[in-house]
Amino acid sequence: MAMTVTISERLHKIAAYCPAGARVADIGSDHALLAAYLLNSGMASFVVAGELNEGPYRAARQQLARATAEGRASVRRGDGLEVLEPGEVEVICIAGMGGQLIASILERGKAKLPGVRRLILQPNVGEELVREWLLQNDWELVAESILEEDGVLYEILVAEPGEGDKPYRDQERPIAELLRLGPHLWRDKPPLLAKRWGREREKHAKILSQLAHSRSPQAKERARQIKQELDWIDEVVTCLQTDKR
Repeated sequence: MAMTVTISERLHKIAAYCPAGARVADIGSDHALLAAYLLNSGMASFVVAGELNEGPYRAARQQLARATAEGRASVRRGDGLEVLEPGEVEVICIAGMGGQLIASILERGKAKLPGVRRLILQPNVGEELVREWLLQNDWELVAESILEEDGVLYEILVAEPGEGDKPYRDQERPIAELLRLGPHLWRDKPPLLAKRWGREREKHAKILSQLAHSRSPQAKERARQIKQELDWIDEVVTCLQTDKR
């Protein structure tokens, strides 16, 4: 592909996790920007761009038209991993969706996963649901990163077939907490992790403030739960800030 493909910092970070020369599927490809970049930069040898809806599917076809003609790309319309044949790709990227949807796509597409050596996943929310699926299905979380783009914080999770519980071993926090925090992120404690949980604290404090105006038993119980969550977040943020110093 002769054209220059410009992608965001978020997609650059995802691309950096792709092994050189791999056959890559990008599911929910967002106009196939990542797929086009991977081909254009020589990072992928072949790409499959999967789209569910007609508009993005047409945009992806247009983006990859030349590469498709050269036999280096395939644009397919379908739901999740149903666009793939078993053993067709080595790397699957799923980015820019909720964690619950990503976990659902992986669960429904289990039959397409044998032969895949790496999953690169970027949930917009619900990261813990993705980590839980990986843990339960013997996909070992091998790397995590957090970045900020246009004021939004994103977490990227990279997993390979292995021992699902390995990154959770020998840590001072229980698995239930590490599923939320990220085992690698907690171990490395990047500055943005404190920022991410600081924002979470602000959100919960706002809800607690709103609940204070209600006297219903349900509101009181909800306030109690929020306060409990705030106490936990405060301890997490304090720990992150202390370790940073």
